[in-house]
Amino acid sequence: MHLYRLFTTAAAAALATGALAGPALAATPPDASGNYTFSTLNNPADPTFNQLLGVNDSGLISGYYGSGEANHPNRGYLIAQPYGQGHYRNENFPGAAQTQVTGLNNVGTTVGFFVNAKGANSGFYARHGNFHKADFPTSNSASPRVDQLLGVNDHNVAVGFYTDGQGVNHGYAFNIKRHSYRSIAVSGDTNVTAAGINNAGDVAGFATNADGATEAFLKRADGTVAHLTFPGASSTQAFGVNNGDEVVGDYTVGSGDAATTHGFAWVPGLGFVNVDDPNGVGATTINGVNDHGKLVGFYTDSNGNTDGLVATPSL
Repeated sequence: MHLYRLFTTAAAAALATGALAGPALAATPPDASGNYTFSTLNNPADPTFNQLLGVNDSGLISGYYGSGEANHPNRGYLIAQPYGQGHYRNENFPGAAQTQVTGLNNVGTTVGFFVNAKGANSGFYARHGNFHKADFPTSNSASPRVDQLLGVNDHNVAVGFYTDGQGVNHGYAFNIKRHSYRSIAVSGDTNVTAAGINNAGDVAGFATNADGATEAFLKRADGTVAHLTFPGASSTQAFGVNNGDEVVGDYTVGSGDAATTHGFAWVPGLGFVNVDDPNGVGATTINGVNDHGKLVGFYTDSNGNTDGLVATPSL
């Protein structure tokens, strides 16, 4: 994988000592932004607000435009290579007030969530133009409901979360073929959001740790958990994972008006690198990664617009 050569030997030594998580590495991680070629990708239907959320191995990207504010609803889409105006395809749950397409796989399945006229969120999956609702079965749901699917692997196992009546998030996996659900818990953490899953069944996401901070995690199929905190960050969130267990997301430095957000990538045993779009330094989120190391996400530009980004490894 392209990221392996970007990490310090100190990070590699962590694997030899049995370390699984980033917090043991006190040194500031390297900035790998220069190892990518960045491009901005906005749907011409609305160049002011775009978020790119998932990318598969053929380069097909899922995302949406629209901020979700009044008269500016979320509208889902897919975009294929070569990226350009004629390659966008609308992807919206029928009859929904808003839709976000949050993830996709290599076998034609997309996942996401939609919002109805009353403000309730429901997860969905779509195949061959057919949309299906998918909500975790619970008698303790937030009102209005909050339930979202965020990622899906090539075995058509999706992950996401729902919010309970006390405002706590619970991660889960949904087997699309079997129409079965299972909870995803993370040892030592609460308020779990499962955001990405690879073909081995390893799940990436974020949760609240015992200190009350938001940390990222990688929960492997064998139950082993890597708790991930970017050194010096006040908050770390993971949104995607590929088949090499490369985890991507964002981290926050500072708080309040002084807070800045940066993208990251992390590989087991080798640690973190920083990844910022040059047009959005201090305001970058990396949301998806494919098996070729291509990244997608979004940043806030100098005009206050939210722009979709694609970062292609140049190594």
